[in-house]
Amino acid sequence: MTELDEIDRNLLRRLAQDASQSAGALGRDLGLSQPATWRRIRRLETEGIIKGRRLRLDVEKLGFGVTVFLGVKLALKGRVSLEDFERAVVAIPEVQTVEHVLGLYDYRLRVVARDLADFERVLRRRIMTLPGAGDVEANVLLSEERLPGPL
Repeated sequence: MTELDEIDRNLLRRLAQDASQSAGALGRDLGLSQPATWRRIRRLETEGIIKGRRLRLDVEKLGFGVTVFLGVKLALKGRVSLEDFERAVVAIPEVQTVEHVLGLYDYRLRVVARDLADFERVLRRRIMTLPGAGDVEANVLLSEERLPGPL
């Protein structure tokens, strides 16, 4: 495990809140020079602590008013490979995340849709027709809070 000092932790907290901040702006907040901040960021990337930076879109403003978490249990575990299911499900544009999980369901999906009727269409025509798809449980997202990470 990589040793992180308090400056590294503060840097990671700030980047987790807004990864678009410049090294200069971050350095000013942390009491570091721009080059020193940039070197720390590069080290954290090289060591694999920072895996990448993501663009977070406001799906509601893009016309997707419904987010649903689906638990999917494969019906034919021995006949359909996990890779076949995963390859098919990631090709569905409305599916934002695919997580292989341990528990009652085999997969957890985050699905966006324009409205409930659109979600029903995605569920019936795309998800339920996936290779090996069996039982499905849907949970509609009512609200979401972004909590700080473990740092």
